[in-house]
Amino acid sequence: MKKSLFTLALLLLVGIYANAQQVEFEEYDLDNGMHVILHQDNSAPVVTVSVMYHVGAKDEDPERTGFAHFFEHLLFEGTQNIPRGEWFNIVTSNGGSNNANTTDDRTYYYEVFPSNSVELGLWMESERLLHPVINQIGVDTQNEVVKEEKRLRVDNQPYGNILAEVKKRMFKVHPYRWATIGSMDHLDAATLEEFQAFNKKFYVPNNAVLVVAGDIDKADVKKMIKDYFGPIPRGEEVTRDLPREAPITEPMRDKTYDPNIQIPAVIAAYRTPSFKNRDAYVLDMISSYLSGGKSSVLYKKIVDEQKQALAVQAVNISQEDYGLYALFALPLGDVSLDTLIAEMDEEVVKIQNELISERDYQKLQNKFENDFVSSNSSVSGVANSLARYYMLYDNVNLINNEIEIYRSITREEIRDVAKKYLNPNQRLILEYLPKKDDQ
Repeated sequence: MKKSLFTLALLLLVGIYANAQQVEFEEYDLDNGMHVILHQDNSAPVVTVSVMYHVGAKDEDPERTGFAHFFEHLLFEGTQNIPRGEWFNIVTSNGGSNNANTTDDRTYYYEVFPSNSVELGLWMESERLLHPVINQIGVDTQNEVVKEEKRLRVDNQPYGNILAEVKKRMFKVHPYRWATIGSMDHLDAATLEEFQAFNKKFYVPNNAVLVVAGDIDKADVKKMIKDYFGPIPRGEEVTRDLPREAPITEPMRDKTYDPNIQIPAVIAAYRTPSFKNRDAYVLDMISSYLSGGKSSVLYKKIVDEQKQALAVQAVNISQEDYGLYALFALPLGDVSLDTLIAEMDEEVVKIQNELISERDYQKLQNKFENDFVSSNSSVSGVANSLARYYMLYDNVNLINNEIEIYRSITREEIRDVAKKYLNPNQRLILEYLPKKDDQ
């Protein structure tokens, strides 16, 4: 009887918990093609104003890589009505914060303000879109900023180039083959007119989604949006016809060198489908099973028990057109890189031939449930999710029901997807080695 009562109480709690996570939103289009999403949450006097543009590193000219990331910096320089260097001062003096980030697929800008400054956030983002000042002094200033960022985060960071080295070997024709931060030589060679043309092509309302989330009055905010964004002229439609990669059918092996490391690394990388493909969700679960925490299969085996590695990780890097699945390990002592590959392969083969246990399967479900709830635990997190699901997935309601995809994945699917993608003839093995003086 006690067990039955406990089970009933648990089910009721789960039902209440699930309902509490529902994110309500409203979406509509302006006449100029800008998509708008509103989420009202009056639980705290905070608002996030964000704009995501469908432009990333994959939209660049192969001879002008780094433009999308460069614009993440350049469009904070100022506008016709915001003096150069004053953007951050305006935000902080009004109790706010802001930031931006760029991927291969999109660029995202956002401000977080006390809710009584929502109009200020809308005005500033409309200024970024309608009245940006793109001149030589701004380009030169941000060129130095980006160079310093590259030196700090990539060139002088141990293992900082590892993803770039993998990408350029895994992609032969698709623009995922270059790093998001791009080439400094390309930025140095670019003319002011090229930067202005990039802005005119991609920073248009019909290539963007505006999200306002938090303590708002929808009627008031709709009027502000109409006033500030409505007059912005529609741009030319952005079209993409990106080349497709031929399947990988033969194993690849290569070496690269990094002067910032003393311990070598090894990576086994596989090309995988878009994050819109159901298989990408299954690969998320496989990576979590293999290396999601100290109780995971690879960590327990290679790090804890056999003491062959300092670190081991399986990661699914999903993107709009393709993904990369990577197994990564750092050896302990004199353990060879081939030994680490063999040990990781052994666990992959087990997944391909045996169903994971019910207990491990339930642990995965619990983890993804928790991650899903956490992603929507703040207003700024909700704003990001709403923009991303609209822009890249064309399905805003994934913010509420994406967890159902993970819940519906079976142990048999985990086995079958591992068989489909994680095979030795479909991968690159890259040895990432310390660089010696004579290399």
